[in-house]
Amino acid sequence: MDVELKPAAEADYPAIVALTNRAFRQTGEGASWNVEDVIAGDRITEGLLREEVAGAPDGHLLIWRDAAGEHLGHVRLEPMADGAWYLGMLTVRPDRQDQKLGRRLLAAAEDFARGHGADRIRMTVVNVRDTLIAWYERRGYARTGETEPFPYGDDRFGTPTRDDLCFVVLERGL
Repeated sequence: MDVELKPAAEADYPAIVALTNRAFRQTGEGASWNVEDVIAGDRITEGLLREEVAGAPDGHLLIWRDAAGEHLGHVRLEPMADGAWYLGMLTVRPDRQDQKLGRRLLAAAEDFARGHGADRIRMTVVNVRDTLIAWYERRGYARTGETEPFPYGDDRFGTPTRDDLCFVVLERGL
């Protein structure tokens, strides 16, 4: 099955929000292998998604559906300076993760960015998510040595359950 990324429409936003929250924060049966168990609450709301999309007019919110129209995953891509593109919210259905959907969606996102002039991809990952960082490293991403502060006090992204969080910056040349 090829990965065909299409621009998400506003009608897709509720499903994007629901799948993102399920994949990033749902615990228990059917949870993702890479759940953010150090942050409570929703990962995103429809209002926040709209704000992020509006705040990045050159960005792309892309959705992946199978031939039957089932929403398999989505990703946000945004051009930055000097040929770098930011990759965020890479999300696939947790109940289908054993089918290598994440790596296929990541490769398609990289191809999309490359086709739009990117020469490298940058992303941020919560510092204590070692398993997820290792997954990206196996796909050619490397820690840049840079970190970004965690938005403590801004509960729009959930409530941290620890006081030692930050984001590590990963990058991969295309």
